[in-house]
Amino acid sequence: MILQFLLLIAGLLLLIKGADWLVENSSAFARKKKISDLAIGLTIVAFGTSAPELVVNVVAAYQGHQDIVFANVIGSNNFNLFFILGIAGLITPLLVQQTTVWKEIPISLLAAILLFFLVNNFFTGSEGSLDRWDGFILIFFFLAFLFYVYKQLKETPSTSLEAVKQVSNGKIFTFIVLGLAGLIIGGRLVVSSAMDIAGTLGVSEKIIGITIVAAGTSLPELATSVIAAFKKNNDIAVGNIIGSNIFNIFFILGLSSLVRPIAYDSLFNNDLYLLFGGTALLFLFMFLGGKRKLERWEAGVLLSVYLIYTSYLVMKEMSL
Repeated sequence: MILQFLLLIAGLLLLIKGADWLVENSSAFARKKKISDLAIGLTIVAFGTSAPELVVNVVAAYQGHQDIVFANVIGSNNFNLFFILGIAGLITPLLVQQTTVWKEIPISLLAAILLFFLVNNFFTGSEGSLDRWDGFILIFFFLAFLFYVYKQLKETPSTSLEAVKQVSNGKIFTFIVLGLAGLIIGGRLVVSSAMDIAGTLGVSEKIIGITIVAAGTSLPELATSVIAAFKKNNDIAVGNIIGSNIFNIFFILGLSSLVRPIAYDSLFNNDLYLLFGGTALLFLFMFLGGKRKLERWEAGVLLSVYLIYTSYLVMKEMSL
């Protein structure tokens, strides 16, 4: 058991460090090209911090651990939305651009709703699953989102150029490759050790995936948004979370289902309902007063909801 936990921690550390190198150097390269902070947050940072979820899900899908596939993404999205935005909003009230309120947050809600209809097979009436056709639909929406962000690049040019031009492109790309290697190795360790722990403790893959694995793979998002909050870079703090949640559903689940069709357990619907409610609540908080700001008390509500719901899941599992 001790060895399994050590391997899990080692895998998570590799995921975090790999994502850190990937984000830092990709962002440095993007800023050299004068790309805006919001666009960087929605794409490069969001993709880099979601890379652990991507690797874990591809490995889990290939190995047939279907509950881990859904638990990791849905659990990570809830962790991002409730826990990380809650922590970041307690550090400083998060004032964001108008497009985040009226476009990016609704897109993340659309992603969750689309996933709900696809996995419950409302269109076919068959047993719940995410097959390859569903995967193509999600990837299509992901490409549409990338096109939307591409249009944003021209509308919101970068206003901050840090001292990144001193770093050579060769060094940047070297660390990007090292980051990807760390992600791949760490992802395999996390999946295998999490499965061993679940088997040893006699708990379900769902509860392991939606708590330990989901929170662990979301640590890069947590670090990125907390640091951005301390630096008052609200667009990175919020854009990272919203962008990651969109990436997780459209791209990661889409790609996972292309690797192998995934059976869906309807018990995850409760977690999706939480994601719907949380995203709608975030939109409402940003909309109140027309300030486009997440106040500290609102962040506290998000954090409290996550802690209460997670405690409920753990106690329910222990009572079985």
